[in-house]
Amino acid sequence: MALPPSLRLSVTPPELELIACEQLIEIIPLVAMERTAFISGAFGPLRPPAKCKVPIWMAVNLKLKKKCHVVPPDWLNTDFLQDRLTRETTMPEFSQLPFRFAEIAKVLLDVAFEDIENPEKLRSLLKDIQEARQAKSREGLSKIDHSELSLPNLCSMEINEIRPVFIRAMGVLTQLVKDPERQLPQ
Repeated sequence: MALPPSLRLSVTPPELELIACEQLIEIIPLVAMERTAFISGAFGPLRPPAKCKVPIWMAVNLKLKKKCHVVPPDWLNTDFLQDRLTRETTMPEFSQLPFRFAEIAKVLLDVAFEDIENPEKLRSLLKDIQEARQAKSREGLSKIDHSELSLPNLCSMEINEIRPVFIRAMGVLTQLVKDPERQLPQ
């Protein structure tokens, strides 16, 4: 059931996944196909075994029909994610990850797990990274200031998660700055 816009505070995770599916990814087609025009653009031609870049939504569609192999992005491997997890747990700032890493990883691990090396380890690393980054977000929000909040390298899903809290907190801080003697509702 969809909520009316007035009751929604942020975009849902499936909606973020849909947005992320517009990004291009490499595939190895198993069938030949001429260049085909879609609303979002023209893609192809597909000529096996040459790699081709297509939107993730198209790669998912072809993969589900067993007409391609997905080439995972460079960052979707255990070495890279283990390095990012180490950075997240040892450094105070957020490590740099692709803006839509969580959404892309979820879609690819759900649909093309057989094309990805060690998918269960990747799922575990991604979960650990997200938990470490959520802890940093909570810590950052506890130190919120009415004039500035800097959280560089925050990703799409993380921004979406803190948006409702941030909007409310900034509203309260704005009221406090305007009228410091005002009592706030509990």
